[in-house]
Amino acid sequence: MTTADDSATDHAPVSGGAPQANGAPQANGAPRVAVRGEARLEVEPETARIGVTVGARGGDRRAALKDLTRRNNAVLELLRSYGESVERIETGAFSISPELKTGRGERVRAYHGKVYVQAVFVDFTALGEVTTRLADLELTSVAGPWWALRPDSPVHRRARQEAVRQAVVRAREYAEAIGSELAGLIDIADVGADWMESEVPRGIAAPAGGYGAAPGAAAPPALDLEPRRQTVYARINARFTITPPVL
Repeated sequence: MTTADDSATDHAPVSGGAPQANGAPQANGAPRVAVRGEARLEVEPETARIGVTVGARGGDRRAALKDLTRRNNAVLELLRSYGESVERIETGAFSISPELKTGRGERVRAYHGKVYVQAVFVDFTALGEVTTRLADLELTSVAGPWWALRPDSPVHRRARQEAVRQAVVRAREYAEAIGSELAGLIDIADVGADWMESEVPRGIAAPAGGYGAAPGAAAPPALDLEPRRQTVYARINARFTITPPVL
């Protein structure tokens, strides 16, 4: 578990009220200690997202659209065949554009079409197999997987609570160093929302221009994809009152 930077937190500010004649702080100015609490948890991911780009090329617009529709349907059918392993399937950007011949005039050489499909997996046992099968399709590229936690994952709550516990431990240690004890809580505040380490996609990316396996070829072996553990951080600031120190 990480702790706050020494330069920022190991010198906790301790303040007190204006001293009376005997050196004790006034009742309305009890001494205080301000600390930062931090938590860092590493857990297994809950979802894996992959992106699939399907391409097509034809001598005229209709032919390109026909091929693109056929290949897009093949991708969707393959993803749906994995049932509850796939939480959701979404179609994103679609485009079809002409390729112009060089030279005078604007003569069309061919039409290129693309459609982007995204799938989110919650069961990782079939992820390597489906990723490999998708990459083996004609004019299809695959990116990912991107591992993640759900926004409402209980892990975020655990991290926040652990950060508060660490703040209490740190404040108590500072108080004990000057012969004091924690007396009460003044406030707790987030140091920004807890956040998850940004992920780098780990998996495969088949070239967009690949033509896939030859008809009748054996299916490629499934990739062995190891889920990447997710790191969740939480940071809070807290202020406490303490009993008069014994110096």
